[in-house]
Amino acid sequence: MELRVENISKSFNNENNVQTVLKDLNFTVREGQFVTLLGPSGCGKTTLLTIIAGFQAASGGTVLINGRQVARPGPDRGFVFQNYALFPWMTVRDNILYPMKQRKVPGKEREKHLAELLAMAQLEGKEKLFPHQLSGGMKQRVAFIRALAGRPEVLLMDEPLGAVDMQMRQSLQEDLESLWLKDKTTVVMVTHDVDEAIFLSDRVIVMSAHEGKIVEDMPVRLPRPRDRQGTEYHKHKEHLVEALRTAMGRRAETAETERKLCLA
Repeated sequence: MELRVENISKSFNNENNVQTVLKDLNFTVREGQFVTLLGPSGCGKTTLLTIIAGFQAASGGTVLINGRQVARPGPDRGFVFQNYALFPWMTVRDNILYPMKQRKVPGKEREKHLAELLAMAQLEGKEKLFPHQLSGGMKQRVAFIRALAGRPEVLLMDEPLGAVDMQMRQSLQEDLESLWLKDKTTVVMVTHDVDEAIFLSDRVIVMSAHEGKIVEDMPVRLPRPRDRQGTEYHKHKEHLVEALRTAMGRRAETAETERKLCLA
């Protein structure tokens, strides 16, 4: 699997003015990589992710997955939203089965894959519960494995832990890493959290507040599981914090633009 973002731009007409959120972005994600898009609020991270997902069209440029141009949402891309977006009227079991039914996976294969996913997420025995009966951590795990249930080539995650309080966040980052290591699906994740980016990623792309310009593309070559107290870990954090300072050059203007457009 190879994901290519080629010269992607996105502009909006806002009160008779053209506002450019993204301009000429280029990068490639290799199979099995966990790549994070990091940047200040309003830099276009989520806009870019939704273009990759096919939820909205770019103003210019192309997104390619294995050489195929992305023009609309498709089963080759799974998506995990910040608020989990589980179907509240469905049980855990039915939420996970839903994408498999959409792809018309045969019944026996569906049940086998369901059992594998529940075991992976340590959710055996929770199949009959509804989303309102789950903790935030359980909802996050269900959302993650539901996205994997359709066997996507790339998994897109928009601040998947953004709805979780800070006390739970580090624990859930560890859960998320554990789930990903068992499957190694290619991931592109949006976050504004430097520590989260380093803990989870193989690579961090830092986007500027001005037109989403890529100001840093940093590999994270730290062994897993990662030691948050380690010297090299802290060096990575310092490097990214400095990159973010560069990225925030025109943060206020661009953040206000995206806020008005409900894209932040």
